Amino acid sequence: MKKTVLVTGGSSGIGTSTVKLFVKKGFRVLFTYNSGKESARKIIDQLESDDVRMFHFTQGNLESQETLLTQLPDRIDVLINNAAVGSATVKRLSDNKYEQDRKMFEINCLGVLWLTEGIIPRMIENGGKIINISSVGGGIFHFPGFSLADGMSKAAVAFMTKQLAAEHAHTKIDIFAICPGATDTDMFQSSTLNKLTDDERKEFLEILPKKRLIHPDEIARICEFLSQEQSTVMHGAVIDSSMGLGVSPGMINK
Repeated sequence: MKKTVLVTGGSSGIGTSTVKLFVKKGFRVLFTYNSGKESARKIIDQLESDDVRMFHFTQGNLESQETLLTQLPDRIDVLINNAAVGSATVKRLSDNKYEQDRKMFEINCLGVLWLTEGIIPRMIENGGKIINISSVGGGIFHFPGFSLADGMSKAAVAFMTKQLAAEHAHTKIDIFAICPGATDTDMFQSSTLNKLTDDERKEFLEILPKKRLIHPDEIARICEFLSQEQSTVMHGAVIDSSMGLGVSPGMINK
């Protein structure tokens, strides 16, 4: 029997890489999009698989969540909470600083909490894996000058991971968080790289760990490992996936 994975925010970045990898690995893949309907449709067309479906979802909106839950199958084996906004992409939702802060919490942590609570009952009997995508900023370390609301919302996801792991220490559900560093996604391009000149960008990449960006496929492969049986020993882990930025944060301030 094929396992079913639900990936939020599957129409771009890490989400897209994860969707494509899980289809390749033989999963039945369900993924959500918000504003990226055209991108989501292109993914469906490219994969040419009967085992992938897309759903519109406004994370942090309870009405939208209820609609999504009624569309999903009764059994979900893996939930990957990937959808989020960053300090730049949140500006596409509002020009008001306070509204941006609210949206950051609404989408990045409250939406993750509510969806996770909605999916857990579908995992209790057969077990499952919950994989939360947090960030090195907030989930692992703090970076002066970065958005407070962004870091706080990602820290909340890391805390939620540990709390739920404690609560499910004796169930068949395993819970993890992945904390990527500088990853080549639209979110990171918008928040950091697009502000730099070509020379500044080259200099920035030079001071990053390994002198490069993380590729979304690399995070997707971590998700794929965590979806397997042998990951149970890592239940509750908040995984620093930043190539060393989390242990040497001063690099980007040089």
